[in-house]
Amino acid sequence: MSDQIQLVEMGPRDGLQNEKTPVSVEARIAFVVALVAAGLNTVEVGAFVSPKAIPQMASSDHVLRGVSHIKGAEFHVLVPNEKGYDAARAAGAEVVSVFAAASEGFSRANINCSVAESIERFKPVLARAKADGVKVRGYISCVLGCPFDGEIKPKAVADLAVTLWDLGCYEISLGDTIGVGTPLKAKEMLRAVGSELPIGNLAMHFHDTYGQALANLYAGMEEGVRVIDAAAGGLGGCPYAPGATGNVATEDVVYMLEGMGVKTGIDMDRLLAATNEMAGLLGRPPVSRVASALNAKRRRLGNS
Repeated sequence: MSDQIQLVEMGPRDGLQNEKTPVSVEARIAFVVALVAAGLNTVEVGAFVSPKAIPQMASSDHVLRGVSHIKGAEFHVLVPNEKGYDAARAAGAEVVSVFAAASEGFSRANINCSVAESIERFKPVLARAKADGVKVRGYISCVLGCPFDGEIKPKAVADLAVTLWDLGCYEISLGDTIGVGTPLKAKEMLRAVGSELPIGNLAMHFHDTYGQALANLYAGMEEGVRVIDAAAGGLGGCPYAPGATGNVATEDVVYMLEGMGVKTGIDMDRLLAATNEMAGLLGRPPVSRVASALNAKRRRLGNS
């Protein structure tokens, strides 16, 4: 458990793309800069998708270019197809992500195609990325449950993970997109995938709709997974998950890890400042339990 954990910050992409309040390019750049300054060196900064479909991610090329001067950080962007890949590469992307769902119902609702069709869409992306020397990360949605298909079999997740791996993804991020998983189910799923792929090339991407994300992450760490996706302030959610509170909050993950003796290298004060700044722009307090507690503590000390 004391092994180094890699945190992948999702706030500027998976977080903001599900927030109703639009955030300017300048503010998104400032958010990324602040997160890197807090010690988060791997950040997904945008998505090269249709601005009509996801207006929150419009001008992701400007965001990527706006942070390209930062040294020592790795910036990821999501691309759904070759058009997105072309735009991402033109903006200087060196790491891209592709995505598929473990359920047919979610795939059709989210991107209007079957799982098999979604794979066909990004096969050319992976082929070109390999030729270009670009790293590709693969996301799998709904690994612990689907709002349309219900329970998801671990074997379905494992089979899709193998497909992404064989196509050239260097890492597979396993997403509990609607946040319904519990620790034993998380373990079962991770064991199924880990029996097919190296556990060191898996990541956990757990949402916190039912308050289970930290417990599920701990269970996954017991299975040997050492990469965790999180979003500052618990940003995000899922349009198909009523009541969703978003991704597991980076502050909460850092607090848990540090309390376990796992050094994260994250400056909590700077992370909290970045979270509070974005929360102010969105017009609501962060859903992160740690951010809420630290903000309350500061207010109390300030009034004493």
